Amino acid sequence: MEKDKLTALGEIKLFEGLPQPQLKSLADIAQLRGCKAGETLFEAGQQGTHFFAVVSGKVRVYRASLSGKEQILSVFQAGESFAEVPVFEGKTYPASAQALEDSVLLSIPRKGFVELLRREPELALGVMALLSSRLRAFVGQIAQLSLKEVPERLAGYLLLLRASQGRDELTLDLPKGQIASYLGTIPETLSRAIKKLTELGLIEVAGNRVSVLDPEGLAALAEADR
Repeated sequence: MEKDKLTALGEIKLFEGLPQPQLKSLADIAQLRGCKAGETLFEAGQQGTHFFAVVSGKVRVYRASLSGKEQILSVFQAGESFAEVPVFEGKTYPASAQALEDSVLLSIPRKGFVELLRREPELALGVMALLSSRLRAFVGQIAQLSLKEVPERLAGYLLLLRASQGRDELTLDLPKGQIASYLGTIPETLSRAIKKLTELGLIEVAGNRVSVLDPEGLAALAEADR
């Protein structure tokens, strides 16, 4: 693993701006771990003993029904942390997590982190801000899934991808089957939505590459009422 813990911690959004002594305290309790693509980090219902931050790679957090149908809740990339809430609650993980590609993670134990929060109020405020923004994002995702048709959801997803990648020539960050799961639909319906956006002249698609031709039109579709 190329990065040491102190360097890796300094690149995690949750810990941005922390002075070196606080980062050093975190490094004392954190562990770097590698995981292979497809490896399960934890499953829903397991005790929440650690939370994680992505140093490199990509991790999905998802729920699975008894029938095996999956709903992707979030995909976390380098610099992002996840599974904080069950750790703070001292309860079980409400969802499962799996590495989408070979990844390096920071694993931070609940007991040591809670003790550190008691000593470092600035860190506690940062955690609260992160969880508040994530709650807002989940509210938006629920609205997308419950109030909008699949082409509108897809338009919103592509706009988020455009904002994160900073360009109109996009590379899809997930296989199309998993994008369908994230959008709460099935691959066949996603394919029809892609075709519709293409026919409207909003995008062009070649494999996992998507060219945004009309950002304003895409935004109008994403914000349209059902």
